[in-house]
Amino acid sequence: MTLMQWFIFFLAIQVLHGLSTWKLYAKAGRQPWEAFVPIYNAVVLMKIINRPKWWTILLFVPIVNLILFPVIWVETARSFGKNSTMDTLLAIVTLGFYNVYLNYATDVKYIEGRSLHPKSEFGDWVSSILFAIVAATLVHTYFMQPFTIPTSSLEKTLLVGDFLLVSKIHYGARTPMTTIGAPMVHDTIPVAKVKSYVPNFELPYFRIPGFESIEQNDIVVFNWPVDTLYNMYKPADKSYYKPIDKRTNYVKRCVANPGDSLEVRDGYVYINGKQNALPDRAKVQFSYEISFKRNIQPNNIYALLNRYDITDGLGYGSTRDSYLIPAATDDAINRLKNHPDVANIVVLKDSLNRRDPSIFPRHEQYSWNNDFFGPLYIPEAGKTVALNLEVLPLYKRIISVYEGHNLQVNGTEISIDGKVVSEYTFKQDYYWMMGDNRHNSLDSRSWGFVPFDHVVGKPVFVWMSWDTNGKGFSKIRWERLFTTVGGSGKPVSYLIPFFVVLFGWIGFSKWRKRKSANS
Repeated sequence: MTLMQWFIFFLAIQVLHGLSTWKLYAKAGRQPWEAFVPIYNAVVLMKIINRPKWWTILLFVPIVNLILFPVIWVETARSFGKNSTMDTLLAIVTLGFYNVYLNYATDVKYIEGRSLHPKSEFGDWVSSILFAIVAATLVHTYFMQPFTIPTSSLEKTLLVGDFLLVSKIHYGARTPMTTIGAPMVHDTIPVAKVKSYVPNFELPYFRIPGFESIEQNDIVVFNWPVDTLYNMYKPADKSYYKPIDKRTNYVKRCVANPGDSLEVRDGYVYINGKQNALPDRAKVQFSYEISFKRNIQPNNIYALLNRYDITDGLGYGSTRDSYLIPAATDDAINRLKNHPDVANIVVLKDSLNRRDPSIFPRHEQYSWNNDFFGPLYIPEAGKTVALNLEVLPLYKRIISVYEGHNLQVNGTEISIDGKVVSEYTFKQDYYWMMGDNRHNSLDSRSWGFVPFDHVVGKPVFVWMSWDTNGKGFSKIRWERLFTTVGGSGKPVSYLIPFFVVLFGWIGFSKWRKRKSANS
């Protein structure tokens, strides 16, 4: 929806609210016209239902307001003596139109200074659930979001089965673009496996300012820019559109920032001509083919690789006696090759100037692959690049999709929005995201740049880690619980301090309640 359409929709809602409640406003000692004045009518309504004025702000917070509306409907009915279970159900099921019935068809009386405690057990239960959902949705949307690591693209730093807490405030929280949807779920409702949102009611992109910028080598959660999946369980449909905030969540390392020049040489990243130095917790990994001097059972091979900290599975190699190691660090390979049973280890890197058609920009002019890529300029907001047919494949998607222009090519002429151009100025910042697992990561090398409006947040904490290959209590990686994602050295667990604070708070709360009851 356009801003004008949203404005008309907002005014229509205000008129509807006024027509539906003006008698109730009058019975509460207010002027009927107050029910029609946008925003002010909400402030007055909060006073009528004996709720704080700051609730008015929540009514304009996307997703949160969908949960708060039923609370307002119920509270309005209760303010006029309608406290039964049936009244609560009717207020919710009729989507608030029960108050229209109270406004026109009944002679209800306003209860000034009423108790905010529900009169029925059901009402108490409903109120508690709704307020809990509102609070959780606020935290999930604007402060901290849980996230699971599904793949090994950042192995050694983040493991498959890690459960993260992702901060929205570091880079600035986005306001939801999809205004009508289920709270605290992404694009698909679990079990039902249907869309969690109603399309066509989108708000423009807006981000609350953060307190830091994305730095080189930060691990970042973002929405997959080329996502066309109907949901996470169905195959891709290339004609399917998804709002930005409902595209699949990805987590990768930002290896290049806006304004940088990026190049991959022999699998290693170079930024502005210098090799990228990763944090000490991060380890670059490549795929290898290994052969042994004698016949070894696969179970023994797994045990041998685990001993050398090679944990990302095992596959069959190009020959009958060889095996594929999907991911291993240089250090692990250097130690493994000295084992007496190892005959040979070959790194499976691509060659210079061999074009991989699955690699960005997927154009015959660029003979790039996973291990030899670039050089490539990473666009920065406000910066201008010369635009010609050679450069166009690199920035075509930015111009036409991410920044919404009508791009056309006629012979050697490039037109944007009907005007022939020879240069282009970028509207927003872009980033280059890659996995440390160089040969087993679907990242920017496949689909290109990540716009800043796709950035979700920064992983800050591993609160749980689950090893599917473990047994019993060993399925939990206890040493990773409540560890920080950033920092140097081995991760330090804050599990014990967490429990000390938790039980201390529980004890303090109980002591305070007893003291209040005795006073």
